[in-house]
Amino acid sequence: MGDLFSIDRFLDEIPVLLPYLIENLKVLLWATVFGVILGLLITAVRMKKIPVLYQATVVYISFMRVTPMLVQLMLIYYGLPAFIDPVLGTNISREWPPILFAYTTFILNQGAFLSSIFYGAIKGVPKEQFEAGLSVGMTKLQTFRRIIAPMAVRIALPPFGTDFVGVFHNASLVYVIGVVDIMGRAKSIGSATGHVLEAYVIVALVFIIFSLATRAVFGYVGKKLDYANVKVR
Repeated sequence: MGDLFSIDRFLDEIPVLLPYLIENLKVLLWATVFGVILGLLITAVRMKKIPVLYQATVVYISFMRVTPMLVQLMLIYYGLPAFIDPVLGTNISREWPPILFAYTTFILNQGAFLSSIFYGAIKGVPKEQFEAGLSVGMTKLQTFRRIIAPMAVRIALPPFGTDFVGVFHNASLVYVIGVVDIMGRAKSIGSATGHVLEAYVIVALVFIIFSLATRAVFGYVGKKLDYANVKVR
């Protein structure tokens, strides 16, 4: 057991690995912030059913939903230079750091998934709520902002939280294109020392702790927003 797993090696590798978690968190941040923006734009197109753009978003969302993240990452990493370089005369595969390809992939992926969450949440609000807003003299925009949007947020929060954790998990794939994240560093430690188990146990614990903490936070926020179940004293 000592050769397979050493508590000393385990403790020594924790401070070596944890700084590389920042790369995974950067991917998560970019994917969430810009994915939300892209998702809202796509949702608006779907709600308004804008010709051509609506059909394009349907194809785009379908592609993102039925292909693995790893495939999407490879397509962006190798495909983007193939399309852009001949047109602009650039060499982005060398000019761009690998992390930019990761950001691009995750933002595009999140735009598709979050648009489905947002669209479903808005559609999940009963039509009577919209009619009620109009009946008291609100404009369509006021009704959406004051009634529909808050209710849609409560509906969207649970799947958004699940998706948020999923993005963090998938961020561990970025090492395959040369981004040295916590997973890539664990792999390099194993290759250099011949002892792989300790590093991967640390990575597993990091993902477990992050996932449990995130679910707890989203669960707490969800309960705070669930006004229908608030107990009146």
